[in-house]
This record gives sequence, structure tokens and C-alpha cells, in this order.
Amino acid sequence: MMLFEFGSAFLLPVAIEAKQDAWLSIMFGMIGGGLLFLIYYQLYRYYPDLLLVEFIPKIMGKWIGRLFSFLYIFYFANLAARVIRDFGDMLLTFAYPDTPLFIVNALLMFVVIYTVSKGIEVLARSSQLLFMLIYLFAISGFILIVCSGLIDLANLKPVLQEGIGLPLKVALTQNIYFPFGEMVVFLMILPYVKNMNKGIGLSAIGLTGINLMITMLINVSVLGVSLTARSQFPLLSTVQSIQVADFLERLDVFFMLAAVIGGFIRISVFFYAVVIGTTNLFKIKSSSNLCYPLGFVILLYSLSLANNYEELVQEGIKTLPFYLDIPLQVIVPLLLLIVAFFRNRASIKKF
Repeated sequence: MMLFEFGSAFLLPVAIEAKQDAWLSIMFGMIGGGLLFLIYYQLYRYYPDLLLVEFIPKIMGKWIGRLFSFLYIFYFANLAARVIRDFGDMLLTFAYPDTPLFIVNALLMFVVIYTVSKGIEVLARSSQLLFMLIYLFAISGFILIVCSGLIDLANLKPVLQEGIGLPLKVALTQNIYFPFGEMVVFLMILPYVKNMNKGIGLSAIGLTGINLMITMLINVSVLGVSLTARSQFPLLSTVQSIQVADFLERLDVFFMLAAVIGGFIRISVFFYAVVIGTTNLFKIKSSSNLCYPLGFVILLYSLSLANNYEELVQEGIKTLPFYLDIPLQVIVPLLLLIVAFFRNRASIKKF
């Protein structure tokens, strides 16, 4: 869960619209994300053996439920394609400028397809191994940044220059939904998890929020608000500034490796939800048969999302939250929970 949330959020200037108070906005988003997860978890408690696309028809009725189930599958496919495009553009910008975008995206997608075709347990065990590697990179990078003397705490002042309203507004329009609200995808995974409890999800959200706050504090303190806002990948710019003892520098490769790991987990979770959701919705016997055709469709879709990276980011900030994130992360789950609550209460009384 933590690798999924942190996967691409650390790449981007999250909440930079709140300027030096970006870390506060992330904190508010983390709290809102925790509340959303409690909604998702309660839905899981009502239907512990059913996937999201299976219990929606039970709550909404067959035809409307299937329509919303299909909408969620499209939503997860859209997010998977966006993440592939994010990482493809990043790799082209800083590592493979002469390589076609299709080739970079295809290589990443093929690894994801292979992993998902092997099942959720393979993905989970891969995450366990990669989690330790990511944290090794994160701790090493933090130590090197401190040792380089790059941090200037004056860049973080003044705190709440424009009042609490600005970071709260940014949190309500952006940070709750990316990355915290995207935990709704785990309603496609929780029925397969043993000994699931809400503490696991809340811990993942809390740790992700703390790590994102630290990341943004470092970015702003090293680069300043203006440069952080202008940079496509501010953490990469920060890492490129590291220079210790005149010989330890150009550590971009560690950032790239961490980014690819995070992107791999994030895409895999979304793609798994698409595959297993399609399998259940259309009553297909084997989900592995769908991996390659669905993967190819998402790969092509990732290439057509936007003309350039800036357009992709602006669409994700200004359009996606209002047309997809808020309805499918907040409104629909809340309505489902209300209906499920009254239906379950009625069943208990009848019993």
C-alpha cells in the first residue's frame, strides 16, 4: 500500500500551489485520505468476500451496478495509463532522450503484464523485497543531502504566510485524491488478504504522508519555492545537486531506480484491478488470458493521453479531480456505504 501511494507522488511537486506550506497541505490531505480509507474499509467489512465490482451490483441493482463497475474499471485503466506515461516521460527527459516513448512504455508494461499474470501473491512478495530497497535509497539520499549542506531552512519561511486557507484549499482540491484517495483500488484486493484490519491501511497512509512531507520540505529547502514549482521532477533536481567531498555526485541513477520501482508497483496494482475486475464483470474463466490484450490497450492509451508532459500534469491537476476523482473516490463510495448500512441494518432486524 505504501509503495503504491508513494510510487509517483514523490516525483512531482505535490501541493506546491501552497508554496512553502506544501507540507501542511500534504498533512491535511493525509488526514482526509485516512477518512476516505475508513469508508472503503467499512464497505469491505460489509462484503469481505466480494470485490468492488461484485458488491456494487448487490447494492445498486444489476444494471446500474454493472455500469458503475465498468466505470471503475475504466478509472483504474486510466490511472494505470497515466502512471505509465509519467514514468515514460521522465525516463525520456533524463535518461533516454533519443528513444521513442512507445519503446520505454512498452518495456515497463511488459514487466507489469508478466507480474500480474502470475497473480497477486507474486506482486505482494515483490513489494516486500522492493520496499526495503526503496527505504535504503531514501535514507541514503537524505543523509547525503544533509551532508552536502544544501538545506536552507530560510526557504521554508514564513509559515502560513497566506493563512491556513491556502494549504487547506490545495488539500481539498488535490492532495486528498492524489495519492491518498486512490486507495479505493484496494477494494479489488482486500478480499484476498488474510487478517486484514484498518490499522494496516491507516499506517500506510500515515507513513506515506510523512514521507511526502519530508520530501517536499527537502525540495523547498534546497531549491526554493520558485524552482520547485518550475521543475518537472523537483526531487531529481535536488538529488542532482548532491556533492560530497568533491567526488560523490551525479546520483541520478539511484533516483531513477527508485522511481522505476515505485512506478512498477503502482502500475501493477492498477492493472491487476483492471484485469481481475474485467474477469469478474464479464465472467471470464481465466484472468491471465486477459493480461496481454488489456495491457496492450492500456499501453496505446498511455501514448494518446496528452501531447506532452506539461499537458498531462495540468490535466491531472485541474480536470481529473473534479470529473473522476471526487465522484469515484468520495461520492460513490459514500453513497454505497449509506445504502449498505441501511440494508445490513434491515437484514439484522429481520433476522
